[in-house]
Amino acid sequence: MKKEEIVDIGITEKKEWETPWICNPNFKEVKPLCLLHKQLDETFITPGHRKELKNNHTLFRKKVQITDGLEQAVLDISADDYYKLYINGRYVAQGPANSYAFCYYYNRVDVTEYLREGENIIAVHVYYQGLVNRAYNSGDYRQGMIAELIVDGKQILDGKWKCAEAQEYGASRTIAYETQFDEIIDNRVKKCGWKEAGYDDSGWKLALICKDDDHVLIKQPCSVVEMEYRRPAAVKQLSNGVLLDFGEELTGTFYMKAIGQPGDEVTIQFGEELLTDEQVRYDMRCNCLYEDKWILSDGEQELEQFEYKCFRYVQVVTAKPLEETGIRLWDYRADYRHYPFDDSNCQFHSENELINRIWNICKNAVRNCSQEGFLDCPSREKGQYLGDLTVTAHALYCLTGDTKLFRKALMDFAHSTVICEGMMAVAPGSFMQEIADFSLLYPYQLLLYYRFTKDKDFLKELLPVAEGIEQYFDRFRNEKGLIENVKTKWNLVDWPENLRDNYDFDLSQPIVGDGCHNVINALYIGMKICVEKIREILGISGISEYEVLKTAFIDSFYDVECGLFKDSTVSMHCSFHANVFAVFYGLEPEGNRIADFIMEKGLCCGVFAAYFALFALLRLGRPKNAYELIVNQSEHSWYQMLKEGATTAFEAWGKEQKWNTSLCHAWASAPIPVLMKLSEKFL
Repeated sequence: MKKEEIVDIGITEKKEWETPWICNPNFKEVKPLCLLHKQLDETFITPGHRKELKNNHTLFRKKVQITDGLEQAVLDISADDYYKLYINGRYVAQGPANSYAFCYYYNRVDVTEYLREGENIIAVHVYYQGLVNRAYNSGDYRQGMIAELIVDGKQILDGKWKCAEAQEYGASRTIAYETQFDEIIDNRVKKCGWKEAGYDDSGWKLALICKDDDHVLIKQPCSVVEMEYRRPAAVKQLSNGVLLDFGEELTGTFYMKAIGQPGDEVTIQFGEELLTDEQVRYDMRCNCLYEDKWILSDGEQELEQFEYKCFRYVQVVTAKPLEETGIRLWDYRADYRHYPFDDSNCQFHSENELINRIWNICKNAVRNCSQEGFLDCPSREKGQYLGDLTVTAHALYCLTGDTKLFRKALMDFAHSTVICEGMMAVAPGSFMQEIADFSLLYPYQLLLYYRFTKDKDFLKELLPVAEGIEQYFDRFRNEKGLIENVKTKWNLVDWPENLRDNYDFDLSQPIVGDGCHNVINALYIGMKICVEKIREILGISGISEYEVLKTAFIDSFYDVECGLFKDSTVSMHCSFHANVFAVFYGLEPEGNRIADFIMEKGLCCGVFAAYFALFALLRLGRPKNAYELIVNQSEHSWYQMLKEGATTAFEAWGKEQKWNTSLCHAWASAPIPVLMKLSEKFL
């Protein structure tokens, strides 16, 4: 990837660094691998990766003398793939947000309260995963960190750091879609006290200075994640351990203390639900097998996990009954991580208790899935999906008023156009996936952000990105101006497949069948409408295609006799989706019966498409119908999630409605923005 190919959107904060990028000397002989490619590029071959360099935990440590007073201190820091920062033994922050090397984020952290006059220890745990997935831009041999400490306006760090590998973090397998490794933590080889002053690091190596490092560093445009420390809501003693219930779904790591003998083993199992009242379901339905091992050393010790999981229950067990092992377990805690989440100014309450419960599971899902990006789920993928952004960013704004994470996500996807002008479906990440429907939603998201912020400068900077998407899809136009045979990206319509209301078109993944179908054209025309609106806001003249395309859409898909839209130009089937997306963008003719059709069908769709259905009803002047769908008690409802024990909104309406349902998925949070809109009318 050439640096000159960066999508320069003009508002990123760049800086000249006085200090160099440093890395573990074991990475000295490797060069960065190119992993970015079009999803369907058959010529691309994933390069090989040395096994011994995967799952690498490197500890960096530096002594800093502060002698001339201390009024304010700021640390600029980044690492690839990820860091956890400690100063004088205290946890400070972690990051950065996942990003591409050609626009790599660094964090700016106020560290004044952690420093003191005299000697200080800056300790950084850097993790390089080495897998190709949605969670990291990893697997490319880029490893290490960079840091500058500005004390009262003066930068006082250099590139001379000590480093050593954290040997206690072993692994036996990967989890889910190569998303993470399991953790086999051996405290017998743990470097205890390395974060503190007085630790003897004389046997550590000097970190390697990377003279040819190719990271292009830009300031992360949103905050680092916050940490909450949660104790279990219930602790059940078992003969061979404990079963902990944290009361609700959490995203984070697990902490505890133990006393044992060297070599004693503790098994730690995580889950979103229980199999019995004494057994967590750790082989989870969302395709994550959450079972870790902890090998004890002598005496009192702490469990320090690195990678986060999504869970409600934790089961800690030993091979034999505890009374036979001599092991003592205590001080259980979940280190709950999420993007800063202050919803104190969001005053929503309904007299309908079902509405309040639906609101809460949606809010909890948004909080769990808002990390350094908008994750589709914090378990199986840990990826930021462009389509999910539509719902989650809208809901986060309604709850907190925050737009910084939304802004960052729009930048992330703008950067992904280096790979494809038509935009990637997941960004950032080293796993390449493309979904046409999601790309076509990007201009709508830009307008949504503008509606929240009135930031014309940002809109202007990203207009060329939106126009690039427009140009990309224009190449698929037929003689009527509609698009067909969009075979370069997956045509989704909705997910999972069994919740598409029998949409009558070949949506084979990833290459769609031949012909012209409804939903992608509704989204295409919607994209055109949004780009035209952006130009209008910016005072840029142009030719409007809306009326011509709307006429072509109606001529091609509308069935006058039944007053509904058909799924394709050769089908007579009228699905829920063919009508919902058309109405969302105002493509319906007079005299239609779409609102009644939606109510007859109910939410026979995925939870993602429910956002468009509810707003479609608002567009049609049917707010009470939107409310009725939110509180409906069919199998396709938020009530169904609650009935099945949800504390966060599910990936599908029920646990059995998808083969690998995640029980924490913020793309199901449509009730939040819709209820906020409805509250202005009649709630």
